[in-house]
Amino acid sequence: MLTLASKLKRDDGLKGSRASATASDSTRRVSVRDRLLVKEVAELEANLPYEGYYQGGKFQFETEVPDAYNMVPPKVKCLTRIWHPNITETGEICLSLLREHSIDGTGWAPTRTLKDVVWGLNSLFTDLLNFDDPLNIEAAEHHLRDKEDFRNKVEDYIKRYAR
Repeated sequence: MLTLASKLKRDDGLKGSRASATASDSTRRVSVRDRLLVKEVAELEANLPYEGYYQGGKFQFETEVPDAYNMVPPKVKCLTRIWHPNITETGEICLSLLREHSIDGTGWAPTRTLKDVVWGLNSLFTDLLNFDDPLNIEAAEHHLRDKEDFRNKVEDYIKRYAR
């Protein structure tokens, strides 16, 4: 399997002394990674659907893309405080494709992209909203107890933290 790291090493071997003395291996690696990311982010500019409990909220996520990307998943954290069954109030996210190894087989694979991550995060606000296997158990139980009060709390969090 050809990985980004092995391609860089192979390219370095072919270039030999022609490589710039000021450009370190990690700098070139980052620049190749950055080119991949720029391409993927450009593909994300399509309109994402907005619906459900979290409609109207603006949620910020921090994405750390490791040097070994695309062989390992990016690390993602929600920076906006949220009342959600699959996202803790401290920003931890339960999304199987962010796991390097997943029991259900839907975890990270080298064929996945940041676009998949963004679509997965978007789906957590719509069709993948999972009350049956929550990370934030308190939020899931709140929804089961009183859906209207759950909706009110979500709206309150959006007004306070997600505008």
